[in-house]
Amino acid sequence: MESRVRKAEKLVERSMKGNDASHDASHVWRVRDLALSLAREEGLASNPDSMEIVELAALLHDIGDYKYLRDPSEEKIVENFLEDEGLEESKKMRILNIIKKMGFKDEIAGRANAEFSPEFGVVQDADRLDAIGAIGIARCFTFGGSRNRVLHDPAIKPRSDVSKEQYMKKGEQTTVNHFHEKLLKLKDLMKTEAGRRRAEKRHKFMEEFLMEFYEEWDGKA
Repeated sequence: MESRVRKAEKLVERSMKGNDASHDASHVWRVRDLALSLAREEGLASNPDSMEIVELAALLHDIGDYKYLRDPSEEKIVENFLEDEGLEESKKMRILNIIKKMGFKDEIAGRANAEFSPEFGVVQDADRLDAIGAIGIARCFTFGGSRNRVLHDPAIKPRSDVSKEQYMKKGEQTTVNHFHEKLLKLKDLMKTEAGRRRAEKRHKFMEEFLMEFYEEWDGKA
């Protein structure tokens, strides 16, 4: 009989097929691998239920993402999948709770969990780690290109205090401004020790990249 995880993987492949490469199945596989690795570092490996929650939440976290919704019914895909799989109610609710509250838009809206489960911490940190560092840079420019966003415009300044509504709308922002409005903030928003350790190196790489980018843009490098 096909495992629950394999069914979730197939659902990811089907649901995210048309997405650009910043939010495709490969992103999900990286987040799943990171989340399981962080979970082991955080001591969750001895609890099979915790590891299943982490893996399923990581696999399903971007299905129905508001940025790619083609139909309102897609918001219910994950809930319906977990229902069909016959997950016990408590486990289902823990997975859905992680997925619904892990976004950056919820954190800036003040809806971030002051108290959060270890499973939430590792899945959110894994998703955020994939948004920074070398992979994060590649994803940022891929997404910007998919939305015909300009690379950089010195006349358009990053917004220092972005509301949830502004963040979701984006407006006339540049791809490089996304580093200042979100990506460079993620290191300090990590929830786990393991996540913080890994974020340090990725954060530094982005800072170095931006220094070089601005020098090249101005013709100084």
